[in-house]
Amino acid sequence: MPSRGIVEAFAKRLEDGDFIGAIEQFCTPDAVTYENNTAPTVGRDNLVAKERGVLAMSREVKAVRIGPSLIEGDNVATRWSFSFTNAEGVTRTLEEIAWQTWQGDQLIEERFFYDPKQLGR
Repeated sequence: MPSRGIVEAFAKRLEDGDFIGAIEQFCTPDAVTYENNTAPTVGRDNLVAKERGVLAMSREVKAVRIGPSLIEGDNVATRWSFSFTNAEGVTRTLEEIAWQTWQGDQLIEERFFYDPKQLGR
């Protein structure tokens, strides 16, 4: 079960824009993420590569946590708002729920639930 301090430290890394650092520090080498119902991304190195790709498509990415992270045993749920600003200066906002499974202080699985139509607006 992750401590409140670890969950807060992870969230702060995201809010500070250090998305790569959050993955490197908190994810296990075999961590898995799922975007809605798509095929999983497996392994910390692949998670970092995928995140670098997302960041490369944006001039700026901002993460804002909406409310507290909820912790129950090894599970953590957090509501997020992400703003992506592209090279032309157009900003799109995506609100999502991140459902995480932790093993102690390490993140082993994360599932993101959101409506992809949000990015088309």
